[in-house]
Amino acid sequence: MRVFRKFIVTILISLFSFSSLFSQNYTSPLQIPISLSSNFGELRNNHFHSGIDYRTQQSVNKPVYSIGDGYVSRIKISPGGYGLALYIDHPAGHTSVYGHLNSYSKKIQDYIVEKQYEKESYRIDYYLEPNEIPIKQGEQIALSGNTGGSGGPRLHFEIRDQKTQDPLNVFEFLKGTFHDTRRPDIRGIAFYPQPGKGVVNGRTNPLRFNVGKTKSGVPIRINAVNAWGVIGVGVKAYDLMNRTSNIYGVKHIKLFVDENLVFSSTMNRFSFDKTRMLNSFIDFEDWRNRKSFFMKSFVEPGNTLPLYDKLYDGYITINKEKTYHMKYELIDFFGNKTTYSFNVIGKKQAIPEPVKCTNFMAWNISNWFFDNDFSLSIPLGNLYSDFCYRHSKTASAKYLSDIHRVNNTPVPLHKNGKIWIKLKTENLPDTTKLGVIKIGRNGNERWLGGTYRNGGVEVPINELGERYAVDIDTVPPVIIANAPAQWVSKRRISIKLTDSKSGISDFRGEINGKFILFKHDMKSDYYTYYFDNSRLSRGQKHHFTFAAVDGAGNKSEYKFDFFY
Repeated sequence: MRVFRKFIVTILISLFSFSSLFSQNYTSPLQIPISLSSNFGELRNNHFHSGIDYRTQQSVNKPVYSIGDGYVSRIKISPGGYGLALYIDHPAGHTSVYGHLNSYSKKIQDYIVEKQYEKESYRIDYYLEPNEIPIKQGEQIALSGNTGGSGGPRLHFEIRDQKTQDPLNVFEFLKGTFHDTRRPDIRGIAFYPQPGKGVVNGRTNPLRFNVGKTKSGVPIRINAVNAWGVIGVGVKAYDLMNRTSNIYGVKHIKLFVDENLVFSSTMNRFSFDKTRMLNSFIDFEDWRNRKSFFMKSFVEPGNTLPLYDKLYDGYITINKEKTYHMKYELIDFFGNKTTYSFNVIGKKQAIPEPVKCTNFMAWNISNWFFDNDFSLSIPLGNLYSDFCYRHSKTASAKYLSDIHRVNNTPVPLHKNGKIWIKLKTENLPDTTKLGVIKIGRNGNERWLGGTYRNGGVEVPINELGERYAVDIDTVPPVIIANAPAQWVSKRRISIKLTDSKSGISDFRGEINGKFILFKHDMKSDYYTYYFDNSRLSRGQKHHFTFAAVDGAGNKSEYKFDFFY
């Protein structure tokens, strides 16, 4: 009897803990007409979108309110990312996140400015104790903005599991504040013959088809394909919402073959350490080459995303000469559903042997490639599936090494691998100025940096398929004072800071030898300090210094005296 009671108590505690995740009645963080520019789980470059983005009527400084009682648990300020971000922990076991803010409420602003001066840094990521800044539901906590990596005025909003910090589906908590009756929109179907195991229309490479529409907008069925062996299928689809032309992510994807479910995925939550597995969820090669998002309806062996129904891996075996009737069901966060049917004709045909591979890389081991002037290492846990690595290089008079193409097609890495590129010359006065650059298709360069070692430069990379070379940066950042004669009258100091190659690594402003707080956003070359009378004495001459360092360690400094 005692054991039974203990079992019942355990069950009740578990049910209470689960229900508490949904028990608090949260309110909207904005008090303007609701319209979204992005939804939860939307497909992005290298990650799933972890929240929703509210439109703010194409302007900044809309009041932002706490969705529930709680306390400020974290304040993060960065030139990129979420810009000015605020985290509030709630009793029900959630953390609400507010990003791209323009400013905080006074009590929060005063608190974090003190911490920035203590740390002597604009960039800060500070965790608070529960009793430091309590917050009430509906309390104004900030003004909306466009800071960090935002592409326009908006409020980025998330609800996370407080213990794991996993992003949760916001619509589960604020569904009553939204209205949507539009169904998902299907745009394409793709077929993926598995190497050495399957063939589609006599080919072993992926086949991708656009789905046309009738004049009334009804999707047109694609022509049937002939297939044999093991294949995968993918779909390009987006959700739609009322009163907007934006496209969004789809919550549920189901694939049926002859009315039998073979694949199912549901976007309700994910962890940040697995968000890069989006690159296995999608057709990564097509995304890199055409900026197109086909979603694979099969699970690669190195993909451990929690989105999938584990009973179905999505791989389809075509081994009978008959018509296979396939059907997609696409369901959005509000239950609106689109159904799309198409056929695959089983036609027996020879399955070509895979092309001979001299550098085979398996997903479940560590992998290496070595050459006289190049090496690549990929630790275990970085590949989602097997592939054949192919390396090529071309001579270059522009760079300090040959240009190396690290594989002939795009392949994602979950975290990173490491490359080493040998220099063509060792007669260099300062190896600390060396760095690896990534060369884009149009010739644009991105400085990755790296470490000099054994006559070459080593650097981590997070995907294959790109070109790399070694370069040098000896040019310091450029500091330009913006209208210094007006600094006192406008009560602010404005500096334009740029760097031509390796980018700005660090900066610091001082008045009379003491740190001052410059604000900066990644979308601008301007750095601004606003006069703070609590820290800046009046009625005297002041000595201002601004210093900057780039990614290669080159330094610049600007000095100016003014009376205030």
